Amino acid sequence: MNTLLIRLNYLVMFAFILNATSLFGQKAEAPSNSYELGAKINEMTITEGGTVVVATNDGLVGIKPGQDGLLFNFTDYGKVKPEELNFIPRAPYVVVGQTGFGGLRTKTAVIDYMSGKVLFSTEKNGWKAIGLSQVLMPANKLVVSGQRKAKEKYAQAVAIYDLNTGDQVSFYTFKGSRQAMGTPLLLSDGVIIPTTKGLMKVDMETGNVLWENELKNIGWMVADKTEKDIYAFSSSANGKNTKIFKINANGSSAWADERKVKGGVSNFQILPQGLAVVSDVADSGKKGLGALTAAKAESKITMLSASNGEDLWEKAPKTKGYVQHFYIMDDGILFGIREGGINKISYDGQTLFKKPLKTGENILTMASTPQGLIYITSEDANIVNLDTGEQVWSKPLKFKRADAVSSDYDKKNDRYLIAADDKLYSIDANSGTSELLMEASFEGKEDPTSVEVRESGILLTSDQNMMLLDWDGKTNWHEYRRAPGKSAFGAILMGVTAVATAATAVAAYDAANQNRNRLGAYTSRGEAYADLGDGMAMATGASIGEMLKRFNATAATQNAQFVLTKLDDGVGLVKLNKDTGVAEKEIVLKDKKPDYQVDEFGGYLYYKANDKTIYAYNLND
Repeated sequence: MNTLLIRLNYLVMFAFILNATSLFGQKAEAPSNSYELGAKINEMTITEGGTVVVATNDGLVGIKPGQDGLLFNFTDYGKVKPEELNFIPRAPYVVVGQTGFGGLRTKTAVIDYMSGKVLFSTEKNGWKAIGLSQVLMPANKLVVSGQRKAKEKYAQAVAIYDLNTGDQVSFYTFKGSRQAMGTPLLLSDGVIIPTTKGLMKVDMETGNVLWENELKNIGWMVADKTEKDIYAFSSSANGKNTKIFKINANGSSAWADERKVKGGVSNFQILPQGLAVVSDVADSGKKGLGALTAAKAESKITMLSASNGEDLWEKAPKTKGYVQHFYIMDDGILFGIREGGINKISYDGQTLFKKPLKTGENILTMASTPQGLIYITSEDANIVNLDTGEQVWSKPLKFKRADAVSSDYDKKNDRYLIAADDKLYSIDANSGTSELLMEASFEGKEDPTSVEVRESGILLTSDQNMMLLDWDGKTNWHEYRRAPGKSAFGAILMGVTAVATAATAVAAYDAANQNRNRLGAYTSRGEAYADLGDGMAMATGASIGEMLKRFNATAATQNAQFVLTKLDDGVGLVKLNKDTGVAEKEIVLKDKKPDYQVDEFGGYLYYKANDKTIYAYNLND
């Protein structure tokens, strides 16, 4: 998934962030809640569940929206650095991990940030050092492996904990020098753990070892729906190739020999026709005569036989770049290349398009429409006949290589709207006829970065501008709030969203595409909101239930945009109604470079008033 698509979806879903350093911010006006943390703030994060988790010089603090006092104050490990935190995607857990000598985690704790409970810690659960800790969702289990304390003679062991309660479910002591490694595979009747001596399957209820084999250096595994066929992957130390093994449900080898593919496997799909494998090969870096035989930076697509692992295709499709989109269709595999290009190949290796479709670089969107496949890149857009690969629109919509491209579907008028290069294009969904609807003249040297179809019209926005158009592209109103001096807002925003938590990115992507390798329908942004919580629905527990309520609720600030600007009484945040442009609320922060975050789902502003204090403002009032 490209970072630009992540950025656009992330803006719709979760939060926009300005993270400028403010050593001595002045007192904010009339906060709803005030939190004295008692230690220097290093970083604050609005979690998927709405709890604000703050890393400080004393530990880790939790703040519940609208609740007085701290939800939790974890000080067992002293100062917590931001890089020592791991927020588990679509789960209410944050893992604190501090590394000691030799790269092992000597201190690890799992905290339920919705309830504030510490569910696991190395000290309280009898561990000296942790080599592996893996949260398994939606089972709500934690697998831990490492070295026990002195009273157990520093034995190597593995244990499983129930994260609903923190109770230990099972425990097993390794014999000899065996250690866990790689990512465990959770099955309905146990968990397979890669170790330095081979794979072992452990019953999660009893802790009994069900079987072992000698497959070493396994990094990760995949099972089919029946859990009878299991595939294990082992990458070479230099990353130049990957070995694929198939094992039976009892741990025995299903293939006579492993299969090897070039590069690292980035996508693996078990199909009735075989095993679809995408592996990415890095540029070998050779120059001169050596470049003639050097590996090219591109993806390889391979189809293997599930029965024996043999390559089913005489000739693999050419990619000439990295596979950015990969979709399973009824008649074959549709794929899009990051460097530009879309093609389709049948399950027996035959090219289905008359010729590869040329597109611009960086394919932001591929989705199905009644007319065919719509694609939008950083340079062009079109609809393609999925049977032939021919373009439906006589001419693709072309624009300069834009820093930001945004699109939405206008259901009322059955058309696609694409904003790029300070222009808004309208494409009729039936005829494919495109027209330049309008050119936006934004102030402050800004271009539109988002287009949104609303009941009242078409909304174009940027950091400091909002403009509502009627259905013909005429301006109803234009609201501009000047930035408070030279600000790093744009640069910081892009940097933050590019490394957004995996959960947020995946949630946004799944909402539009339903499944990673299934081509989804192009829908309006509003229709996509309903699917955000689906990824958590299989898990159980009070905290999961609380998170689901938040995901399934309409975003509190869906109808407003927050803009940092200079107000009459100083720098602050203004809440602008998306349908009228009217300022509904102003919060004066009296800080030239405020450090704050807005929770768009919950409707709260969190402002770092000074290096030990956070103020919270309820934006729903």
